[in-house]
Amino acid sequence: MPIDHARLMALDVPEREFAYSERDTLLYALAVGMGRELPADLPFVQERGLQALPTQAVVVAWEDTWQERAGLDIGRIVHGEQRVTLHRPLAPAGRVRSRFRIAEAFDKGPGRGAVLLAETQLFDATDGAAVATLLSTVFARGDGGFGGPAGRGPAPHAVPGRAADRSVRVEVRPEQAALYRLCGDRNPLHVDAAAARSAGFERPILHGLCTWGMAAAAVVREACAREAARLRHFEARFTAPVEPGQTLDIDLWLDGAEVSLRARVGDTVVLDHGLARIQPISSDS
Repeated sequence: MPIDHARLMALDVPEREFAYSERDTLLYALAVGMGRELPADLPFVQERGLQALPTQAVVVAWEDTWQERAGLDIGRIVHGEQRVTLHRPLAPAGRVRSRFRIAEAFDKGPGRGAVLLAETQLFDATDGAAVATLLSTVFARGDGGFGGPAGRGPAPHAVPGRAADRSVRVEVRPEQAALYRLCGDRNPLHVDAAAARSAGFERPILHGLCTWGMAAAAVVREACAREAARLRHFEARFTAPVEPGQTLDIDLWLDGAEVSLRARVGDTVVLDHGLARIQPISSDS
């Protein structure tokens, strides 16, 4: 059924405070594949000198109840794209306040769905400084025809047409989804075959944000010399599901402070229009 545009744009989600620990940071890193290249990955999987991956910002204040509050057809929602911009390095432990809003709602028309831009801002709960801005593009397939503005959301990043400068192969472990769900998203379709079939999948699928996080971890390894704080922005579009046990091939185009990326399973593109912005190493570092 069509959504109520006025209700959606005025959606009141109270600010909340979340605490996360070093244990949460260690768990997230393991869940997106860090720890497989030891000792190089030690800064992400042990407490001494612990670094938080910037993409952990999407789970430190995990909250998805807004979809029900907005009156969306939950069973027909697809996560289309995810962006994160870091305003300061994410601490390995801390407390954050989250502020949520629907930034835009575009009407694709009756029977064609709606595109929603859901923005979450994270602030340090101690000093109030901005930590990160998250922008999710949500395709609500069952909620078009509400009379809202037409539009498509932010333009996708154009991946270069030349051959990739570097390609990284990453195995998706059979237990990957079971591990990642402990970071917040416990939708059973990621681990329960019956739940996956009821959602239209032959077998459980990996969380899109896990695939996204694995791609960002590859950028940290390959383009940031494993200095996580140098990754200041990361975005990609979800184009096909990934199953635990499959293999990701992550193609990287290295252009100075910008890294473009695409991830594939065989010939199927599963992440596209990927863009990472990297903080250059300062001349006096």
